[in-house]
Amino acid sequence: MIKTEATLIGLIVNLLGSLVFSTWVPASATAAGIPDPRFGVVEAHQAPQAATVLGAGWTRVTFEWNRIQPSSAEEWMSVPISDQTISSELAQGRQIVGLLNTTPGWATDAAIGPGVPKGLYLPTDDPNNLWAGYVRTIVARYAGRIDHWTIWNEPDIPTNSPDMSWGGSVDDFVRLLEVAYTVARETNPGAVIHMAAVTHWHDEHWFGTFLDALLSKPGAAGNGYYFDVVTLHLYHEPEKIYEVTSHYRRMIHGRGIYKPIWIAETNAYLSRVSPEEQAFFIFQAFSLEIAAGADRIAVYKMADVETDQAADPEPFGLVRMDGSRRPAFTAYQMATTYLAGFRGALWERRDAISLVTVDRGNRTTTVVWARTPESQTAMIPARKTRALLVDAYGGARYIHPERGYYYVDLPGANCAQGCQIGGAPYMLVEDAPAAANTAPTPQSPTPGSPDTMEPPGTAQLSGTPGATAAVSPSPTATPTPEAQPSPTPSASATLTAAPTVTPWPSASATATSSPTHVPTITSTATPLPVPTASATLSANTSPIGENAPVPSPTAAVTSARSISDATRGSRSWILVAVLTLSLGAMALSARGGRT
Repeated sequence: MIKTEATLIGLIVNLLGSLVFSTWVPASATAAGIPDPRFGVVEAHQAPQAATVLGAGWTRVTFEWNRIQPSSAEEWMSVPISDQTISSELAQGRQIVGLLNTTPGWATDAAIGPGVPKGLYLPTDDPNNLWAGYVRTIVARYAGRIDHWTIWNEPDIPTNSPDMSWGGSVDDFVRLLEVAYTVARETNPGAVIHMAAVTHWHDEHWFGTFLDALLSKPGAAGNGYYFDVVTLHLYHEPEKIYEVTSHYRRMIHGRGIYKPIWIAETNAYLSRVSPEEQAFFIFQAFSLEIAAGADRIAVYKMADVETDQAADPEPFGLVRMDGSRRPAFTAYQMATTYLAGFRGALWERRDAISLVTVDRGNRTTTVVWARTPESQTAMIPARKTRALLVDAYGGARYIHPERGYYYVDLPGANCAQGCQIGGAPYMLVEDAPAAANTAPTPQSPTPGSPDTMEPPGTAQLSGTPGATAAVSPSPTATPTPEAQPSPTPSASATLTAAPTVTPWPSASATATSSPTHVPTITSTATPLPVPTASATLSANTSPIGENAPVPSPTAAVTSARSISDATRGSRSWILVAVLTLSLGAMALSARGGRT
């Protein structure tokens, strides 16, 4: 009898614990090491400790030729990053990509145009081919530590722009790329050459013209078209970023070229949006960039620095000059943690609500937000009996489906300038594959919702009929995602004493793709009836974590609970009280039986 009572009491205590502690689970603002090496940040070395906490897996360093050799080929005045700093970056597990650009005056062929090096058309072993000599020297110096090299920066910016970096023709640029590829591979056979990043919006036809010039060049196809990675710099409006990225994917595949796409710079202009909207951008852009076929993504940039005031006054850093962190810092941590291990994604809804399903193998992350100034309620088909709901501020809690659907309340977007960024987004994380059986995905029943765009997953760019967006192929690198959907990533970053270099993703053989600007320093668903009950998330979630923009940091976790949380909590405590009274009665009964 006593043993039976103890067993029953133990079961009731476990039930009580489950009721009390599963209602709200805060998520730590610190990522566990590097959740996925495919997510990076530009210039991590400007705030290395913060970059380690951030969990960035790769970074970019710019090697400006005019600063390294300002007067002649014989000098080596300075480098943007010391050998000690390189060793430290590698020890943190961050892969480094070098960017080569900016021809010094003494090495410029003024007769051709700004940026074009003298002797460019000479053989690569001719000492008068100054570009070949520079590339050979710098690639040899860093071989084994920096093996990825981006050749030039934003050559599509026209000469009448103050941000122009290339004054030569497209044919001249093809030659620049050919020389760099040839010399780099001769010097370091393991070198990976990235095509110069393009902005698209400065000249929407530049990249297509470049590809055609490249295809017409004898020997290009036999040399991998002289580059291994397509690079894009895309900013500010997540939906346009999706369109541009998938458009470029179609362009290369349509010409029989299959290369991975890296978005080496992405962010939102803080001159146009609030710091909170910049954080929303991270969730929205990352998911849509994956859906459009991006293999790697990096935020520009790690931290604001003094020289930004002259070169690029727009404050983009995830860390401010005083060392404090913008809300986008935490959003990056949450996004990379719960998008880690992505295999592809599909933009499934594009009406009053945006819904992106990210395939993570045995896990699925659904990213959802409102596309209208009015708040919306998303019906998300359930794959499991519970999911982790994560916000951009670092808050997370478990929710449960009602009649096969999760219900999530979505705040409206700030549409003063045309809904450029959607409302506050959420990630719904399930421990189930994306292909798991679910109820149909509903379309928004909201009358007058902006449903004039293309059907989900088939975003189409003008002039490119019939093209569809693709799910990104599985990458070569195999990241290690969290062991299970957990709202609490580890509070300390993992340092790597002997880093391994992450290989660049292999080219996909799957043709697809559909088409923001950058600062330059340098599927059909069936509507369903709405159930009577719902589990919702309040729009008034509050951030948690260091330097989060909240009136009172102590209220960070509790204020993130929704009204439905409070209701569910009150019901839970009623049950707790009933069970407690039952325990007391049992104890008294047991005591009476023994006396």
